[in-house]
Order: sequence, then C-alpha cells, then structure tokens
Amino acid sequence: MKNLKLASLKTKTKTIISVGDIHIGKDFIVIAGPCSVENEYIMLKTAFAVKKAGASMLRGGAFKPRTSPYSFQGLGLKGLKILKKASLETGLPVVSEVLDTRDVTWMCEYIDVLQVGARNMQNFSLLKEIGRAKKPVLLKRGMYSTLSEWLNCAEYILSEGNPHVILCERGIRTIESYTRNTLDLSAVPALNELTHLPVIVDPAHATGKVSLIPPMCLAAVAAGADGLIVEVHSDPEKALSDREQSMTPVQFAFMTQKIRILRDFLDSLEEKHSGAAA
Repeated sequence: MKNLKLASLKTKTKTIISVGDIHIGKDFIVIAGPCSVENEYIMLKTAFAVKKAGASMLRGGAFKPRTSPYSFQGLGLKGLKILKKASLETGLPVVSEVLDTRDVTWMCEYIDVLQVGARNMQNFSLLKEIGRAKKPVLLKRGMYSTLSEWLNCAEYILSEGNPHVILCERGIRTIESYTRNTLDLSAVPALNELTHLPVIVDPAHATGKVSLIPPMCLAAVAAGADGLIVEVHSDPEKALSDREQSMTPVQFAFMTQKIRILRDFLDSLEEKHSGAAA
C-alpha cells in the first residue's frame, strides 16, 4: 500500500510489544473485563475471575462513548482509580479507552494500554497526541473503514514516534442486521501480509451476541490473530452497558479452555510441518 512508510511489513519484521511480562505479537493474549467500570466490587470480582480463567490483561471503560447522550457514560477518574486498584491486586495490565487529547497524559498514569475506539479511529489530533505519549496503543478499526484507511491511522501514531501499536478488528457495518456488526476475519491474514503490527480480534462488538463469541474467538485463532478482547461481567444481566454481549466468568473460563486446546493443536501441526520441511 502507498504511503505506509512505517506500518508496512516491508519496513521490518513482526513488532513485539512488551507490557509487563506479556509480549504482544509473540505471546497469544486474551484481554477481558466489563464494558464499563461500574463500581469497585464488580470490577474486582470480574478481574479476579478472568485472571483465574487465564486472561492476560484487563479491560474496562472509564469513559464510554455512547450512541445516546443519556446512556451511562462511565465514571471517569473514579473509574480509572478502580481499574488501577484491580490491576495492582490481580497483576493484570489494564486497557482502557481515551476519548480526548486533553486526557492522554494523565490517563497514562493509571493504565498500561491506551485504546482508540472505532468512532475515533480517524480522530487525527488524538492519534498524534497518543503517538507522542509513547504508551502502547490498541487501535480499533472504524466501522466503515478499509484496511488502507486503518493502516494509515496507525501510521499517524507511528510517525509521532510511538512504535507500540496493536490493531484490533471489531467488525464493520454491512447490510446484515442479525449481528451488531460483521466480523471481517479475512482482515487478520490480510493484515499479516501487509503489516508487522500485531493484530487482535474483538468478537463481542462484532457480533453483539454472547452465543456467537466463542465460535468467532476460535475462528480468530485459526485465522492467525495475535489475541482477543472480550467483554466479561460478573452479572451481565445487571450490566450498565453491552449486557447482550457480555460473557459470564463461567462462559469465559470454558471458552479459554477451548482456545488453549485449539492453539496447542495448531502449534503441533506447525511443528510437524516445520520438521517435514527441514
């Protein structure tokens, strides 16, 4: 693709992003937690549950961009403090979304990975500010964006000096209405041909249905994703946002077991293939 001076696979080999003891791009990661930080009790209960089930990192929204201005918008600074406490008690690094250029610097004091949501993928002022922050970035694909547009947004961050960009496929808008969005799994192998940046998948926002999340997670693993991000809530029926796509801790634990089995199987096939080729 034209204009990709830093994101192109032609410029370097696979990027490995270290967050604590986790090496994104090398280690398969699973980011889990509630859509929104609602209170300390739910956050800590969910955090310990996903940690026990094998999650690598913790997610939670302190600032929530919502379709309606009357929907729950998050707890802001209070939510970030709760996330920090959950991180310290579980040892899980934290991912949370930043919405405003003015919030980037001080949010970095509380979280480990800055998330740029689909609505802000082409917020170029925000991308530049995050690029100067040097904190790892999870860049979600815009709901109407092509791979080229998405990668050029990553280029904005990279060009400001921040090499730590993780791409997240979260579904795009199509004519289909049964699912919340349409998960473009072909984006995973396509991006692996185009860029050195790690690629993870968000089946929760893509499907909007808990029943569809496990099979799409397994499909993402098979497609070559470097990780997953899913929504888990200790009591989804009472969740203040995205309850329809929030897994229970029990559902999440069962899914992570299947993911481990599939990954072990694929790794063994890869080893056999490498051995035969040698």
